[in-house]
Amino acid sequence: PQHPYTQKLINAIPSGQKPNINENIETQRELGSKSDKLIEVSNLTVSFAARNSSDSKRFIAVKDTSFEIKQGEILGLVGESGSGKSTLGRSLLNLVSSDSGSITFDGIELRDKNAKQMKYLRRRMQMIFQDPYASLNPRMSIYDTLAEPIRLHGIGGSTGETKPLKGVELNKAILELMDDVGLARSYVRKYPHEFSGGQRQRIAIGRAIATNPEFIVADEPVSALDVTIQKQILELLMALVEHRHLSMLFISHDLSVVRYLCDRVMVMHHGKLLETGYTEDIWHQPKHEYTAALLSAAL
Repeated sequence: PQHPYTQKLINAIPSGQKPNINENIETQRELGSKSDKLIEVSNLTVSFAARNSSDSKRFIAVKDTSFEIKQGEILGLVGESGSGKSTLGRSLLNLVSSDSGSITFDGIELRDKNAKQMKYLRRRMQMIFQDPYASLNPRMSIYDTLAEPIRLHGIGGSTGETKPLKGVELNKAILELMDDVGLARSYVRKYPHEFSGGQRQRIAIGRAIATNPEFIVADEPVSALDVTIQKQILELLMALVEHRHLSMLFISHDLSVVRYLCDRVMVMHHGKLLETGYTEDIWHQPKHEYTAALLSAAL
């Protein structure tokens, strides 16, 4: 490439392993084995009523799935479209009802919780959606978008204290969120239509971290963005995970993005988890033939 912009585009494409990864893989595994489990999923099954079916037949989206997410890690979930990735992610937050199995968050069983009981837990777990254009209310300013979860849960600032924020305190909390996601404070009174896709996704990320959560499900948050903006969002997510001590389930069909971002990876196919392991182990020594086929198909 001759032009600097072309070079910038190509350099923005994720390649290789996660930056600053521990060079001693055995040490990394040892530290990972000692990490506390934040989420444990056991034998989870999720199904939906089959379309155009008059009988009781149901489509099974997630089949007898078990895994864990450790505190402070980014766990990748990969698979082709329709494999059940988004359904699994939503079920962890109780946004989708599951048929059987167990989901525990910090030792708390989630499947038996109703909407009222989930309200307290919702401030500890949040979601970043795929489409930055559809996930924001066009009638709400950025200020109101970021203020909504703070007002709902009475949480703001960097301390995580539970208290109703008003006036100056609320303004300060919102401006801190703007700083955290890399947006100019002067944008806070604008509306979603005045922003690019990458800026909207930063706003959505700001909304997700407004309650100081411990866990975030990121459902293909960069798939709708061009490669230069995608790299910025990936770096932002890594910085937030480290700065705020977050755990994250990162869902994507883009293998290069997952390798660049995630500590461990799960491979899903037709609702089943086929393989789980450390990212570089999966890339260099896949155990399942489907995983090998995915990796060989990546450009």
